[in-house]
Amino acid sequence: MRQNFNSWGSVSKSQHANIGYLTSRSQQLPNLKDVIILPVGSGRCYGDESYNDGGILIDGLSLDKYIEFNHKAGYLVAECGVTLEKILSLIVPCGWFLPVTPGTKFVTLAGAVANDVHGKNHHKHGSFGCFVIEFELLRSDGTRLVCSRADNHEYFYATIGGMGLTGMILWAKISLTPINNYAITTNAYKFANLDEYFELNKTLEDKSTYTVAWVDCVSHGKDIGRGIYFTGEHAGYLESLPKISTRKLNAPITPPFSLMNNVTLRMFNFAYYNRSISSDTQTIHYDKFFYPLDSINNWRRIYGPRGFFQYQCVIDMDNASACIKDMLGYISRKNMGSFLSVLKTFGDIASGGMMSFPRKGVTLALDFANGGVETLALFDELDKIVISSGGAIYPAKDARMSEEMFRVSFPRLEEFTKYVDPKFSSNLWRRVYKGNKI
Repeated sequence: MRQNFNSWGSVSKSQHANIGYLTSRSQQLPNLKDVIILPVGSGRCYGDESYNDGGILIDGLSLDKYIEFNHKAGYLVAECGVTLEKILSLIVPCGWFLPVTPGTKFVTLAGAVANDVHGKNHHKHGSFGCFVIEFELLRSDGTRLVCSRADNHEYFYATIGGMGLTGMILWAKISLTPINNYAITTNAYKFANLDEYFELNKTLEDKSTYTVAWVDCVSHGKDIGRGIYFTGEHAGYLESLPKISTRKLNAPITPPFSLMNNVTLRMFNFAYYNRSISSDTQTIHYDKFFYPLDSINNWRRIYGPRGFFQYQCVIDMDNASACIKDMLGYISRKNMGSFLSVLKTFGDIASGGMMSFPRKGVTLALDFANGGVETLALFDELDKIVISSGGAIYPAKDARMSEEMFRVSFPRLEEFTKYVDPKFSSNLWRRVYKGNKI
């Protein structure tokens, strides 16, 4: 059983007092006076959302069983600790796929619900919460609520995107997407700057199920925001399928310093943008399209012992072009480029989650090596641009946003607090919501 719980970004370490384990859905949560608790899954949050300093973490990974898979109707019921990787291993051979998937398959089912994760198809299908049918929520007082859009609907919408604060999700039922095989057909298109991105997106988004763009965030001048735009579709019937690669790269140790610096970032971004791209449609395994970083074990180690931050925001469509250009320009002038820079659009299909991050607009995700005060100062300036646009920051990726930024990001905050379990809290919650009573 796990003893160490550190965020994926490795910026800080958890100082929890104890760890509790649930091995059966019939168990109750610990009910200790003046002790706060928090459920935790795979620990893939980048910041402190799954930290609970001084309290008890409830490890849900032991609850990892399938309950029901209806391969005719296309739905799955599984316990909270089942990972998306495990779900895919069951459903793909039967002709089904996840309706929405984030950029890693190593998150748990409950984590996907609690963060209302989004993927490359948000503009067409919305976020993960749109496909949640029902779930069981265990509260600290022993109350068990089966929540759906019809029953206990307030808790249903508070829990989707609710950061694990409304109770512990014991199991969830989700609908699935039919596929023919495990292949994805994909095309790649270069764009010379941010203006070209928006023109290209306007052309391709309506006719593409999956879209995402990599952006060279160290470019400047007329090249600012240049990058590569990718589209994808589940393949039709094929006579031969692409081979499944089992080869994995590995970052075996954490180097004494970050391998991501101005020199290596510029070299990588230049080489990646200028690589040869085929104009033909490629057919690849879904792993390569959805989860490229999962093929590198412990890739976070390349950032060194101080770890890294991810900064992900969403800007409404009317302000997106100007605001993102300002953000990329500021980052370039500060010589603080990002190794992984992802740009895509969100559609107007909402899950209804009170604290869901995805909303209609453009989202930009950036990774930065932890440079201490200088990095935090950069984020403060980016926050000002996001606030001016009425945008939002994604809590699952955050390790430092202010209460002001949090309140701007989530206008239904006070409504949400009515459904927070009084014994549940996290480092993130105590940092961004000073009105909590714990």
